[in-house]
Amino acid sequence: MSKTLSVKANDSYLEDLDPRNYIIIKRARVNNLKNLSVAIPRNKLVVITGLSGSGKSSLAFDTLFAEGQRMYVESLSAYARQFLGRMEKPEVDYIKGVSPAIAIEQKVNTRNPRSTVGTTTEIYDYLKLLFARIGKTYSPISGKEVKRDTVTSVVDYVNRLPAGTRVMVACPLHIKKGRKLVDELNLLLSKGFARVLIDGEVKFIEEIVAPPAEGGKKKKAAAQPDVSVEILIDRAVVNPGDDDTTFRLSDSVQTAFFEGEGDCLVYAEGHDKVKFSDRFELDGMRFTEPSINFFSFNNPFGACQTCEGFGKILGIDEDLVIPDKSLSVYEGAIAPWRSETMGEWQKPLVKNGIKFDFPIHRPYNELTKAQQDVLWNGNTYFEGIHDFFKYLESKTHKIQYRVLLSRYRGRTNCPDCRGTRLRKDAQYVKIAGVSITDLVLMPIEDMLAFFKKIQLPDFDKKISDRILTEITSRLEYMDRVGLGYLTLNRLTSTLSGGEYQRIKLATSLGSALVGSMYVLDEPSIGLHPKDTDRMVSVLISLRDLGNTVIVVEHEEEIMRASDQIIDIGPDAGSHGGELVFQGTVDEIDGKVRSHTTDYLSGRETIVIPKTRRKWKDSVTIIGARENNLKNLNVKFPLGILTVVTGVSGSGKSTLIKKILYPALGRLSGSVSETPGKYDKLEGDFSRITQVEFVDQNPIGKSSRSNPISYVKAYDAIRTLYADQPLAKQRGYKPSHFSFNVEGGRCETCQGEGEIKIEMQFMADIYLKCESCHGKRFKQEVLEVEVNGKNISDILDLTVEEGLEFFKDKKPIHEKILPLFEVGLGYVKLGQSSNSLSGGEAQRVKLASFLGKNSTEGHILFIFDEPTTGLHFHDIFKLLKAINALVDEGHSVIIIEHNLEVIKCADWIIDLGPEGGEKKGGTLMFEGTPEEMVKKGKGYTAEFLKKKLK
Repeated sequence: MSKTLSVKANDSYLEDLDPRNYIIIKRARVNNLKNLSVAIPRNKLVVITGLSGSGKSSLAFDTLFAEGQRMYVESLSAYARQFLGRMEKPEVDYIKGVSPAIAIEQKVNTRNPRSTVGTTTEIYDYLKLLFARIGKTYSPISGKEVKRDTVTSVVDYVNRLPAGTRVMVACPLHIKKGRKLVDELNLLLSKGFARVLIDGEVKFIEEIVAPPAEGGKKKKAAAQPDVSVEILIDRAVVNPGDDDTTFRLSDSVQTAFFEGEGDCLVYAEGHDKVKFSDRFELDGMRFTEPSINFFSFNNPFGACQTCEGFGKILGIDEDLVIPDKSLSVYEGAIAPWRSETMGEWQKPLVKNGIKFDFPIHRPYNELTKAQQDVLWNGNTYFEGIHDFFKYLESKTHKIQYRVLLSRYRGRTNCPDCRGTRLRKDAQYVKIAGVSITDLVLMPIEDMLAFFKKIQLPDFDKKISDRILTEITSRLEYMDRVGLGYLTLNRLTSTLSGGEYQRIKLATSLGSALVGSMYVLDEPSIGLHPKDTDRMVSVLISLRDLGNTVIVVEHEEEIMRASDQIIDIGPDAGSHGGELVFQGTVDEIDGKVRSHTTDYLSGRETIVIPKTRRKWKDSVTIIGARENNLKNLNVKFPLGILTVVTGVSGSGKSTLIKKILYPALGRLSGSVSETPGKYDKLEGDFSRITQVEFVDQNPIGKSSRSNPISYVKAYDAIRTLYADQPLAKQRGYKPSHFSFNVEGGRCETCQGEGEIKIEMQFMADIYLKCESCHGKRFKQEVLEVEVNGKNISDILDLTVEEGLEFFKDKKPIHEKILPLFEVGLGYVKLGQSSNSLSGGEAQRVKLASFLGKNSTEGHILFIFDEPTTGLHFHDIFKLLKAINALVDEGHSVIIIEHNLEVIKCADWIIDLGPEGGEKKGGTLMFEGTPEEMVKKGKGYTAEFLKKKLK
């Protein structure tokens, strides 16, 4: 379809299109869409783009996906359909050609401490099945395989003996407690047994238990307590071709296992006695046979008993015991041994260290792993740190010891399961020499390599062929979407929005659905430019399977790779909602002008600063080695704009979120979180009065939180309404205009404006409140108006409209203005926080800081990918707002992949070269963008070179 056809004012051409080839939307009016009509080609990769707030998500999610979901519910049970009448249809004349819809959004919608990457992607479910089916259990003592003998295996052994060999099937006689041998033998007689073996010699039971003859020989044999007595079940001659003999042997072996309580003995002529056991044991250890629940940490049967399946326990935290790793034992590295009393524990070590070659003057972080283990576990010359804490635990009846213990306790990896949450003996089950715990701790890329090379016996291969296909397929997609550095053991709640979305994308690809409509919300989030090509190939694979892939996206590379671009605009909010352009990148020319087409054609660009800011003071992290960081020393200049970049999984978030932020925050008393592993902090950090981490978490925990309450503008608005003559006449206070407290709010929905209906089979449905019709307040409160608008109308205004409405009310106007300056002019003042994207929530937080106009003190701002959800034009606005903070004398550090932001930085810190434990965590470069292009190594320097030309 050509661009000229798609943007006609007259949409009659839609009638001529075939819904089998197009998804046809006629006159969509959802949110700010202005009677938008568009035909989206089926089985194509289509990118919907435009400014933030232009109506992209309204078209993709609130119109297309909402209709797909509604049609899905229509096909469900009567219980589901009773809600269908109340599920609102999208405001649109009609939609034709909608396929079953799957939405993959950015939000990490699980905080479950048991949810991991493995369970979310379903790979772990297949792993459990694989190990339950073909896993072999090996004894940790001898390393031999543990096997349970069966009737078949025993009979097979007998039939493999030379034909004509005489055999005896026997079992041990177990004498029950309180009984004598004679009593047991009499019981055997009553069961029909005739013979026993005493020390290997066949004896008739009747002869043994008969009255003693002269000389007392038989009485003596019966009375001997130390003789070996075995029940002789059967005697036979090996004849493999005779079915009767085989059936008889099978019956005898089964009897032997029953009477021998799991043991069966076979005596063969010319062969040693062979013992068989139907118990799953070896080397004196009893093992549990593998089953699916045996490998499930969400099941009490498979969960580690120590940590109950959580992977963490409250133990002794190494970082609290040895806070400064650059100190030696002699210098007092061990914090609890610094006092005069507890220092007695250190004296034997200092005195005798030379005897076992322990370097007491060497810094702790330079000790070998073996030397560190000696320090913790002790030896014959001194008692180690673990013994010290055991001593403290034995004295917990005294309060001073309890207090001392509490200082050094923290959440640590469970020692029994190594943090994998599985019971310890699950590690004994292996496939090709690798246990399931080894696999979940491997990076996905290593795990994929393992399964591609795996060699299995033919029998196991037949059983596991389908399972291995499913595992390999999902692992390949995980690697292709740039997540090869993750482990299956990683908690889902610790993933970024972009990582979570790509995991869901990989899971969808792995399930290989056909004929569906995928609606994706910015899958490029959190991806370094290096990985964007791989993401494009994944989206194309999804399309080539026979699906329609609709992507809401701002990433230039994905736009250029798409089959079609749909540009919504021309601006945001009330100025958006129109179809500006539809076609391929090659069809862009000077006739259709929009922010998107201008940036793609090069007519518009974000200007590189003419000069980079200079700096004097800095903060330096020494010896950062949390997660995959390789003992880094990193300098963070103050008073300028610093960007921390690198490929996904290179260690950016670990360095900033887990080390720098908590370390500086603890100094100022604003953060209680324990920093990750590092040696020390150097530099002029005394001038930093405050550290603010502006992340993408929601601005409030409840749906009642909204932008104007966050920037503290709602208090002034409520006071304004309470000052109106009608409000005073009725005695209304500012609280009457709050939907959080009783008084003026609608009590049916308690000020929410909607009622939640819990659906047992799918996501909860939110329906408009029938009492207040979504207005949130009682009718009498809504009668109070300012310039013709009541309090509910105010909450429905966009930020841009609010600025115009309150232009004469300076206190309110000044608090709302920062929201507009950070590019949120399209957001409604009362929009629920849980409907804001991560990037929008982050910009609301930025606006709240801009609104404070704080020039006192020096604040260090840390932003985590603030360009999430931003168009090129919005990034320009964001940089302007961030630079305003720097110009006020503050410092800004941004974790970012976007090259438009990187090229505008004063200082770049690049980690890499790749992601994950092996290939990530190295400092590739620190310096200005120009220096990086000249000297820098790695992927970022390569891509930045193109932007600085």
